[in-house]
Amino acid sequence: MGATTLTFATRSGSQAHDGPVADYPALYIGGQWVAPTDGGTMESIDPATGRVWARVAFGGKGDIDRAVAAARAAFDGEWGRMPPHERAALMRRFADLYRQNVERLAQLETRDSGRALRESRADVGMHHNYYHWFASLADKHHGRTIPMDDSVHAFTSRLPLGVVGAICPWNVPLMSACWKLGPALAAGCTVVLKPAEQTPVTALELGALIEEAGFPAGVVNVVPGYGAGGAGEALAAHSDVNKISFTGEADTARAILKTGADSLKRYTFELGGKSPHILFADADVEQALNAATNSAWTLCGQSCALGSRVLVERPIYDRVVETFASRAAKVRVGMPLDEATHMGPQSSADQLEKTLRYVGFGRDDGAELLAGGKRIERESLAGGYFVEPTVFANATNDMRIAREEIFGPVAALIPFDDEAEAIALANDTAYGLTAGLWTQNVGRAHRVSAKIQAGIVWVNTYRYLRWTTPYGGFKASGWGRENGLEALDSYLDTRTTVVSTAGTFPDAYAS
Repeated sequence: MGATTLTFATRSGSQAHDGPVADYPALYIGGQWVAPTDGGTMESIDPATGRVWARVAFGGKGDIDRAVAAARAAFDGEWGRMPPHERAALMRRFADLYRQNVERLAQLETRDSGRALRESRADVGMHHNYYHWFASLADKHHGRTIPMDDSVHAFTSRLPLGVVGAICPWNVPLMSACWKLGPALAAGCTVVLKPAEQTPVTALELGALIEEAGFPAGVVNVVPGYGAGGAGEALAAHSDVNKISFTGEADTARAILKTGADSLKRYTFELGGKSPHILFADADVEQALNAATNSAWTLCGQSCALGSRVLVERPIYDRVVETFASRAAKVRVGMPLDEATHMGPQSSADQLEKTLRYVGFGRDDGAELLAGGKRIERESLAGGYFVEPTVFANATNDMRIAREEIFGPVAALIPFDDEAEAIALANDTAYGLTAGLWTQNVGRAHRVSAKIQAGIVWVNTYRYLRWTTPYGGFKASGWGRENGLEALDSYLDTRTTVVSTAGTFPDAYAS
């Protein structure tokens, strides 16, 4: 593939501070590994050490132009003419290759993003199911017949939109790529994939698997690069791109909209959240605490679905506070390739600085810092972007730590008195991506979940994600859905055909 792939040891304590630098000198465009024409090389920083671990080719506008042209040629050519069941067969071949490479992909994702290997392995190990499921839909997006009178026969056809620009985030690069590539390819679209500049490596590894699976040239193209002023902006502005699927911050989505306004593209946006996690006093409290503490610190807090705004009914508030504090101390923060590590570093120096800044906001706004809140600087983690799991008690919903997405392992515990207040607090946010609630009262479960303004509500569970369940947000959390049948719909267009069966059309000017 024109890139050096490395295998990293996974035994406890194996991640060294120094080692060979992986070299990925080429972009994947039109089925070929090619040097950038107007880009160069970017350095990927290992967030566990703060040191360069890979050098990666990055593209600019000219490279995006080449990639879009290749995607358009594939769409108008072999891929566009390919029967859907043959496209599905290629997707299944890719899914099988993906499954065979799970361990290597998980280790590369951990090295690139800092996510604990145990989390990467569990997540990446599920992705082949997504690809297989979307492959099963490749020949099933049918139109319908529309009843009319005897003079016409009307029907609809479902057609792929065309060339898709897929722009992925740095927190879960492989999962985000999976959620975009799966439905796009099943619909018959072609793709230009632009990974985040912080985590570019695994996208190029996907290009190698696409090549090995035998996809026609240009169906999937991979161009790492910068966002503003670089490959991302060029992709969003390109007049021959029919749709942008973007996961990231709302400000970037606004910029993408402005950049692409002239071409009137389609968009899917997943833009983050500030999810309420509601613990009622009648819940199975032990199970609720298991979920609440995990969802507050999973992915080192770098998840759009993070349950960071924990709403707790007063009769159990003290117990929840005590448990959060005690469990924060038990989280094993360490080198992410260490099998024993629960939580790795923040993914970048900028994100570490942001997390610590919000810890300061929490103190300034009057919340009680119960646990954590500091950078970890012990010798074994020197140079890495590690931060302690953090808990604030006696927070209120108007504090910045409760209103703004931090993307760090910071939980704000907010008490409430009754069901009505819990619903009001849950909905008092600009976001509406996910929510969770715990209760053993079936009526309450239905009442509350029906009133929460979020794209997905988990009841007596949290962060349960599957390929069949639509995922996306209300309000500022985005547009459209990923996963489920709804995801496929967003990559298809509808054509209506009306055929005369009478063979006559009256002359309107005969009299």
